[in-house]
Amino acid sequence: MTITTKPNTSRTSMDNPTTTPRPTTSSAISEPSAQQERMIEISEVSFSYDGENDVLHNISLDIFSHQVTAFIGPSGCGKSTLLRCFNRMNDLIPGAGLSKGKIRILDTDIHARSVDVIELRKHVGMVFQKSNPFPKSIYENLAFGLRIAGERRRDVLDQVVEESLRGAALWDEVKDRMNSSALGLSGGQQQRLCIARAIAVKPKILLMDEPCSALDPIATAKVEELINQLKTKYTIVIVTHNMQQATRVSDRTAFFYLGELIEVGGTTQMFSNPSQSETEDYISGRFG
Repeated sequence: MTITTKPNTSRTSMDNPTTTPRPTTSSAISEPSAQQERMIEISEVSFSYDGENDVLHNISLDIFSHQVTAFIGPSGCGKSTLLRCFNRMNDLIPGAGLSKGKIRILDTDIHARSVDVIELRKHVGMVFQKSNPFPKSIYENLAFGLRIAGERRRDVLDQVVEESLRGAALWDEVKDRMNSSALGLSGGQQQRLCIARAIAVKPKILLMDEPCSALDPIATAKVEELINQLKTKYTIVIVTHNMQQATRVSDRTAFFYLGELIEVGGTTQMFSNPSQSETEDYISGRFG
């Protein structure tokens, strides 16, 4: 993946970062194998919305290819803030930014001057908490990103639209009404359409910020099944408040509390035998 597209003769930010201590890691169950690539490397990251008060504190974490990594923790602990750092969505907030540390995606410092943010977001797609289909037809929702990128060939658009809808397990439900408004779909269908729209531009990483929080149990089950299918092609990071959902869909889990990363490791091991008392208290419902 190439996300550095703007010319820059001084790229010292691409030098290898200093090795930093990692948070407590649970047992090796669901830990990455030697063949799995490190997709995201977070090194001693602190983040502030106002330039003064940090809401994330010294976060160090690696996220590996073709796994689902779940971020869990009580409201306000920094899960979504960190998630939005990966595609620099927080750049849209005046005064917000990293106060220290570095985030690298496929060994590229995403805050280097040479990085084109638009190009970065092509490789790091995002699905939001509330489904947000465009007020266009189902077809145009899927073709929109490709048209913006300059693709005009109808046969190419048709192929990608169908592939994306099949990838989101939605094709059979909408193939006969492609010209109908996407706003006429059910809530669960709209969320799967948004997933299809995200994968239409062929990202490497897919970020999901509580994608099922507004869905009923049946729609949630379909999205969770889809997540398990998508991880064969994409690296997925999901924020969830639903502990059962984290156990169902994720391979690794990171627990955050008060802006700090408390524990990270294999999901099965963390939920059965967490190494930190704060993690045990949270997943057992004592707080949060």
